[in-house]
Amino acid sequence: MAHSFLSTLGTKLFHGLDPETAHEAAIEALSLGLGPSAPKDVPALSTRCMGLRFPNPVGLAAGFDKNAKAPLALARMGFGHVECGTVTPRPQEGNPKPRLFRLTEDRAIINRMGFNGDGIEAFTRRLDRFRTLQAGRNASIRAVPVGANLGINKIGAKPLEDYPALAARVAPLADYITINLSSPNTPGLRDLQSASSLLDILQAVTRQNDSLPPLVVKLAPDLDPDALPDIVEAAIEGGASGIIVNNTTISRPYSLRSPLASEAGGLSGRPLAQLAVHMLGRIVPLVRKRIAVISCGGIESGFDVFERLKSGADMVQIYSALIYHGPGLVQRIKKELLSELYREGYESIGDLKSRSI
Repeated sequence: MAHSFLSTLGTKLFHGLDPETAHEAAIEALSLGLGPSAPKDVPALSTRCMGLRFPNPVGLAAGFDKNAKAPLALARMGFGHVECGTVTPRPQEGNPKPRLFRLTEDRAIINRMGFNGDGIEAFTRRLDRFRTLQAGRNASIRAVPVGANLGINKIGAKPLEDYPALAARVAPLADYITINLSSPNTPGLRDLQSASSLLDILQAVTRQNDSLPPLVVKLAPDLDPDALPDIVEAAIEGGASGIIVNNTTISRPYSLRSPLASEAGGLSGRPLAQLAVHMLGRIVPLVRKRIAVISCGGIESGFDVFERLKSGADMVQIYSALIYHGPGLVQRIKKELLSELYREGYESIGDLKSRSI
């Protein structure tokens, strides 16, 4: 019954709800344990990244579980990692509704949520409870790393103080920490992606915290290509262990057909795929395997994952496709990925990565 209830996430019945209402209902259902349980991953899908072991390379991007309400259910669903957040120092309402739109014809999402959330206090309470529950579950659930994605409030933000303070709060509870400087829905946030600002923030985080899990930086796909070399070097110099490529885009491809395409906010889903692939192609040669690269944007199939890994990504993250295809998507992607690996003559994800760009 639990499985059939949550599977309606990808059906017309669920899509008959307002997008934000549907999203909240899905999170509540998951938090109550109403979700599928995936079988343990085969060893061929496991991978090492940022000093951590992941049961498979397919993670859930931040934004789905903003308040860390359902990491246990999401880990059980079969993801290789789960990224909770974005969390801000103080609770905030976010932008006025409506602020989440399904572009069904384009298999895309536009959001201008604006970091709505319960704030760091509630977030860490839930994450602490999750860790207690996780410790008592089977090994496959314990093996799924959970990350915390950090952001700043719309009003009264002090990035050089806020990011280190947030990192200190989540460090004992998160397997890795993502510094989000790339949401288009918080005024001024993307300006912090400049090489100098990024370096200042990362150095503040590391200087003010003696012990930290791996740090990851999430970048926008709309950055000036000429700025990327300096940004990558700043990330590495600042102590980042990885880069997520990429967040949502403020651009609007000409191919969009939905009448909602002109809504303001960040675009994600299928139309982001080409931009994400191009961004990955720029970042990988700059990184030169010194830190991890996680590809995000427009991934819908195991073939998509295979192509991103073959192009130099260490792992991937999905979100929008989950909204359209439901929780069964995770197992389908992994099955397709395994078939693609074997068809192309690779024995495992590790074998593919050792022979990729």
